[in-house]
Amino acid sequence: MAGLNSQTPTPQSITVHGQSRVLEVTFSDGAQFRLPFELMRIYSPSAEVQGHGPGQEVLQTGKRQVELESLEPVGNYAVQPRFSDGHDSGIFSWDYLYFLGAKQEQLWADYERRLKEAGMDRDAPMPQKAAPGCGH
Repeated sequence: MAGLNSQTPTPQSITVHGQSRVLEVTFSDGAQFRLPFELMRIYSPSAEVQGHGPGQEVLQTGKRQVELESLEPVGNYAVQPRFSDGHDSGIFSWDYLYFLGAKQEQLWADYERRLKEAGMDRDAPMPQKAAPGCGH
């Protein structure tokens, strides 16, 4: 399985807490993380968010109130969430969920820094993409 090896901790339980907008994951090594839906959405491993290479990341804003509408298993190695803003192309492998949990504080700090550098606000709506062929 891509990105997984025998040392990769696997989830023992995954609980969606809709009211508090948190995904709780307990891993086989005893680690337990509470991942805010917002963190998952702004760090989605999808090409839409990450781009197709270094420096192509798309800064996500306006995701504080995002909900998790569904969470589907992908084989025995990942889950694929559908968020209330329609985003559903990110596949979160076990090792990526573990990374998000283990590095959560650092990821939030990096997000805040990127927002500041871009002169953006966390709650600002995402900029609208220009329609193809409109010349903008």
